Amino acid sequence: MKTTNEQRVTLGGLAFLVIILAGVKIATPIIVPFLLSLFLVIITKPFYDALHAKGMPTWLVFTIILGVILLFNLLLVLIITGSVNSISNNMDFYNEKLQLYGNQISELSKKLGIKNDESLKNLLNPKKIMGFVSGTLSSFSDILSNIILILLTVVFIFIETKILPGKIKAIIRNKENMHYFNVINHQINQYMMIHTYVSLATGIIIGGLLAAIHLELAVLWGLLAFLLNYIPNIGSLIAAIPPIILALVQFGVGGALGVTAIFLGVNFIIGNYIEPKLLGRGLGLSVLVVFLSLIFWGWLLGPVGMFLSIPITLVFKIILGVSPNTRWIAVLLGDGNEETKEIGEVTEGA
Repeated sequence: MKTTNEQRVTLGGLAFLVIILAGVKIATPIIVPFLLSLFLVIITKPFYDALHAKGMPTWLVFTIILGVILLFNLLLVLIITGSVNSISNNMDFYNEKLQLYGNQISELSKKLGIKNDESLKNLLNPKKIMGFVSGTLSSFSDILSNIILILLTVVFIFIETKILPGKIKAIIRNKENMHYFNVINHQINQYMMIHTYVSLATGIIIGGLLAAIHLELAVLWGLLAFLLNYIPNIGSLIAAIPPIILALVQFGVGGALGVTAIFLGVNFIIGNYIEPKLLGRGLGLSVLVVFLSLIFWGWLLGPVGMFLSIPITLVFKIILGVSPNTRWIAVLLGDGNEETKEIGEVTEGA
């Protein structure tokens, strides 16, 4: 059977994709700091533009933005280090309490005629739960410790953003294609900025409510809620598990139910009312795509890849969604709420 030109192109494209993914996997130590730097630039660019518009010199704008990033990084490392040490010091207490609950669950299962399975005890294994939290936070701490490289990359990306539009315009002479580029740039910046504000509000509210009920490590759980809120649906669930179990140890069943209610209430209100109103419809991802992107980017880039999985996937969705030829792929990636407006209507004012 002869291979057509179209089949050769497809096979060649797949082979090229495999080579690129292999290269990304090998170059992860370099790519991850770059992605974090790009992430920081997208978030802080509106402030950069606003300060620049007020006549503030570029060097002063850079100093303010880099100072804020450096301060945030320092606070993040201090919170993570202190929390990991606290978890390690109290591990015996957590183990004793949770082992007691595990025994009670086993006894109850016997009375109900349920087969006594070790998985019931493993569910409340503090070493596994807190080990996961410590490992995840430590990986972030290790990457953020390379802050000098990240800050330098942020500076160079900001410098490049000044001349990039001119380069793109010189390359893309078609006005329609240039419009697509402007649309992609606008939607990515808008999504990342709004989602960051929403995630920050989620972390502050949850952290504040947990501190109000005197739950241990409330600042850590607020930080975890902020970071994992970048992973829709799954992220809020993962962020809720450790504090719920800690509340079970500290306060008992009633406290665990109260912390569960806090997470459900905050995420339900913000996720179903506030964020959709700010972002509008058409930027969501299906639950299956969220799950698969979490696995794929986590495998490719490590723990930080899980954190950046949704922003990266959304970038691809936005790029595919602005062109009529590839919009059907973006619809398949979406959550079923895609708008049917034409590209000019969707991005009016972009």
